[in-house]
Amino acid sequence: MPDLRNRTVVVTGASAGVGRAVALRFGRAGARLGLIARDAEALESVKQEIERLGGSAVVAPADVADADALFAAADEIRRAFGPFDVWVNDAMVTVFAPVWQMSTEEFRRVTEVTYLGFVHGTLAALRDMRRRDSGTIIQIGSALAYRGIPLQSAYCGAKHAIRGFTNSLRTELMHERSRINIGMIELPAVNTPQFDWARTHMGQQPRPVPPVFQPEVIADAAFRMAQRPRREIWVGLSTLQVILGNFLFPSVLDRYLARNVVGAQESAEAVQPGRRDNLFEPVHDLHRTHGRFGREARPSALSIPGPIARLAPVAASVLAFAGTALLAYGLSYARARGGPPATSAAGQRRVAS
Repeated sequence: MPDLRNRTVVVTGASAGVGRAVALRFGRAGARLGLIARDAEALESVKQEIERLGGSAVVAPADVADADALFAAADEIRRAFGPFDVWVNDAMVTVFAPVWQMSTEEFRRVTEVTYLGFVHGTLAALRDMRRRDSGTIIQIGSALAYRGIPLQSAYCGAKHAIRGFTNSLRTELMHERSRINIGMIELPAVNTPQFDWARTHMGQQPRPVPPVFQPEVIADAAFRMAQRPRREIWVGLSTLQVILGNFLFPSVLDRYLARNVVGAQESAEAVQPGRRDNLFEPVHDLHRTHGRFGREARPSALSIPGPIARLAPVAASVLAFAGTALLAYGLSYARARGGPPATSAAGQRRVAS
C-alpha cells in the first residue's frame, strides 16, 4: 500500500465531524492537509491538531456551494503543497422536517452544499489531477444514497445525486483510460455534531438512527480507500441491510421506515427556542469531531466493498435454486425407481425413534 507521508490531501467539511476525523487520520500518517470549510477559526484548531500529530496543514476557508470560492481555496492549497494526491468531499448540511414543512430556499441550500459542493470539489480536483493523470477522489456518501428516509428528503436527494454523478464520471474516466480513481463510501449513522446544529422543524432534538458509529470508523475507511482505491465501500452491517433490503424488498422497507424511523430520529430533549443552526452560517462553538451520542457509538464496524456485498443476495438465490433443483431431482429419481429414496439403517433408526 502506498505511503501517504508528504502526500497532499484535501478535505472539504474539515472543521467538524467526519471531515475533521478524516483530516486527523491523514495527518497522523504524515500527509499534508488542505482544510476547507466555512469557519476559519475552527479550521485553525484542526490545523493545530494535525501538526501535533506530525502532519502539516494549510487553512483555506470557503463555502463549497460557491464554486469560485472553492476553486480559489484549491489554488491556495496547491500553491502551498503542490499537486493533489487525494481529494475527499465531505461537506454537508441537512434539514429535519417533512417535505411540506420545508421552504424552497431550504431545499436549494441543502442541494447546493451537499450535492453541488461535491460537484465543485470534484471539478477542482480534476482540474489538477487530469494534468498528471493521477490522483484519488473520495466521496463521503451514505446508505441514504440508496434509500430515502422520512424527515431528510433534501439530504437523501442530494446523496442520491452524488452517487449518480460519481457513477457517470467514473465511466468517463474509464473511457479516457484515465489513471484517476474515484470511489464512494456509504455510511451508517455517525456520532457527529450535525444533530446539534442541523436545522429542524421538529419538536424534539434530532438524533441518529441506531446503530451509531464513531467518526473515526469512517476516517479509517477513507484512509484505506486512499491507499487501495475501490469503487465503493459500505460501512457497517446496518448499511448493508438498508441497501440490500431496498434492492430486494423496497415496499416492505417503505412500511418499516414509515412506522419506525420518524420517532427514531427524535431524542427525548425538546428543541429550545432560539436554537441556532448551520444551514446558512456556521455555528462557531459547536465545531468538534464527536457528537452527543458517544455512549452508544461503536468504535469499529464491518466494511465491505460494494461489489462483494452485492453478491450476497445473488449467492443466496443461487443456493436456494440449487437446493430446489436437487430436491426436485431427488423426488424425480425416487418416482422413476418406484419408491422413495433408500434410507440408511441409521436413518431408519432415527425415523423410528
